[in-house]
Amino acid sequence: MEIQLTPDQEAFVRSAIASGLYQNETEVVRDAMSHWEERQRRRLEILAAVNEAEGSFGRGEGRRVTTEAESLRLADEIKQRGLARVAAKR
Repeated sequence: MEIQLTPDQEAFVRSAIASGLYQNETEVVRDAMSHWEERQRRRLEILAAVNEAEGSFGRGEGRRVTTEAESLRLADEIKQRGLARVAAKR
């Protein structure tokens, strides 16, 4: 596989190698690909969660929040559920 980088990207890679952060171009590309793959996985997870939420709301399982007070209560409930999950994992 051959990859064409812009002059700025090439300079960035050379700088990362010169600084000792990476040993060679292959390490730079592998690290970049790893980060890209993770972003893509996370993006797909988010899209799946949005689709599930839309489906849930469409089935009448959602909860409409129209006031600031309702929003603050919901945020507090979400925070409490998250803290409970963290505590349960410990």
